[in-house]
Amino acid sequence: MKNPSLIFLSFLFLFFSFCTSKNQTPEFWLTDPKASVLFEPQEAIPESGESSKTIQINRDSTYQSMDGFGYTLSQGSAQHLLQMSDSARASILEELFGNGKNSIRINYLRLSVAASDLNEFPFSYNDLQDSLAVDPELENFSLSHDTLDVVPVLKMILEINPDIKLMASPWSPPKWMKDNKDTRGGSLLEEFEPSYAHYLVKYIQAMEAEGISIDALTIQNEPLHPGNNPSLMMLPEQQARFIGKHLGPAFEDAGIQTKIVVYDHNADRPDYPITVLSDSLANQYIDGAAFHLYGGEIEALSKVHQAFPDKNLYFTEQWVGAPGNLEEDIHWHVKHLLIGAPRNWAKTVLEWNLSSNPELTPHTDRGGCSRCLGAVTIDGDQVTRNPAYYTIAHASKFVDDGSLRIDSTPIEGLPNVAYLTPKGKKVLIVLNDGDEPIDFQVQENETKFKGSLNPGAVGTWVW
Repeated sequence: MKNPSLIFLSFLFLFFSFCTSKNQTPEFWLTDPKASVLFEPQEAIPESGESSKTIQINRDSTYQSMDGFGYTLSQGSAQHLLQMSDSARASILEELFGNGKNSIRINYLRLSVAASDLNEFPFSYNDLQDSLAVDPELENFSLSHDTLDVVPVLKMILEINPDIKLMASPWSPPKWMKDNKDTRGGSLLEEFEPSYAHYLVKYIQAMEAEGISIDALTIQNEPLHPGNNPSLMMLPEQQARFIGKHLGPAFEDAGIQTKIVVYDHNADRPDYPITVLSDSLANQYIDGAAFHLYGGEIEALSKVHQAFPDKNLYFTEQWVGAPGNLEEDIHWHVKHLLIGAPRNWAKTVLEWNLSSNPELTPHTDRGGCSRCLGAVTIDGDQVTRNPAYYTIAHASKFVDDGSLRIDSTPIEGLPNVAYLTPKGKKVLIVLNDGDEPIDFQVQENETKFKGSLNPGAVGTWVW
């Protein structure tokens, strides 16, 4: 005969578990620029009556797993951090990448392979002084300038978060590989495609030797925009040939597990990644495609998913123009990127870039970005948090690597996205996209709570 006391205790446990689940108070973080509330915890409302607007959460309906949220660590960003005092730098790095209660827990960074346009000057890892010289065997390869700033800062970040994922993107091959022999524009000469594949292999191996693992590599930053300095024009047919005949086999021969990601440009050209992925030789080596949103609509990502549902999608770059406007910027970035990109199958949401200084330097001449505002502005030891900081924080602090996007009701005026974390927590991010305050209800099975957001405000609920 079963012990009556154990039966009674079991009943009490189930009863209180039910009550706690039904009436639990979620954690609630709010950014409301009109009310000067900047990513601050608030008192949530656990119980709710009937509401005309209800966001239903269904944890049993799952979509893609998430890799992370973050920024690009440019050479300039690394230099700004290195110019801080040791204590101030340690504090901001802990806030950005740590796991404490005051950290926003960034878990994904994008890097440039050699220089981006936010470097002091353009360079590659295989520059030759003689303008007519070539080095197809890459005897002069060196991480060069990155060892002075990006690599040391990455090592500091890895000490704080050794599990952070890194994506690398080249802006240009070495000049001698290009038809115009310039850092800006031009195309990769077909005769040097094998050398360029070897160049990218050597980059990943050199970073690994520094203790830095590259999780994913995009083939070319903005391959249809040759106006940056550095930059490269690379049409989809060449990208497919380069991957299928050279880079994929080179990775395979070297035992490199880094994911190969195509495109890395605007959502107005979903035909580009579809063309590359349609190449049977290249397709076998490709993990997925990456996007920016300086053109097109975020829904275009779903077109690529529909065409190739077995491939992953990444959102990798969007700038905030200086001096920034928090009210306008966070509204647009949360709606289209933080909510829109994952709802259209993106596994990452990355802003451009981690930090700037008051002068918005460094940047290259002849095409470098002179108005790119970082997530934080670093002025000596003083740190100012900008729109991209608050945008990303609403997800990065709560949505861990490996979280699953789950179903949440799309509601007019309340764009939203929901996740189930590896620890079993649910995370809901909601934006008031209208002109009036909106009250609404969130329901997941027996759990109900009330939400209320002013126009342009964004909230994250965790339970």
